[in-house]
Amino acid sequence: MIVTVRDPEILKNLQPEIVRTYLETHCWQEVRQIDDKASLWNRHSATSEELEILLPLKPEFLDFPRRMAEVLQTLEIAENRSQLEILSNLLTSAPNITIQGIVTNLQEGAATGKVTLTGVIVGKLRRIQLELAEPVYELAVKAYQARIPVICQGNLVKQGRSFLLQNTHHFTLDLDAWLE
Repeated sequence: MIVTVRDPEILKNLQPEIVRTYLETHCWQEVRQIDDKASLWNRHSATSEELEILLPLKPEFLDFPRRMAEVLQTLEIAENRSQLEILSNLLTSAPNITIQGIVTNLQEGAATGKVTLTGVIVGKLRRIQLELAEPVYELAVKAYQARIPVICQGNLVKQGRSFLLQNTHHFTLDLDAWLE
């Protein structure tokens, strides 16, 4: 199945520095920089076709999400991988994202409890760490004990290979998914 990433909220959160590093480590060559607005990259495909990427450097530009979508399309062709797989390597943050998952670990602290969820982020199952204060932590304990899925929102941040959900809110049991 071919998936095209079009969500402007996700695309505008791609960081040009992360994409630049990705291109450098995947045999792309920077041809030139266009002021501080964009950089031009090229690489030969497996069929010796020359591919080109125009990497936008200013997220505040209105066409930034569209340009990042073009970057993903070209990388999909060059690497013969899905855009979701590539995006999972590039995404380092996503503000106000909704996560559905299963509580897989609990660690109670003095004022808060650390919770590990297993949920889907950009098409892959990932472990997500978050902290919850009482009485929401008790809801996480109930979800853990009964294996009830949960839904919550927050700002997702990737740190190394781990994901953190910061400013977690609207933490609720997903009873609809549990009953299915």
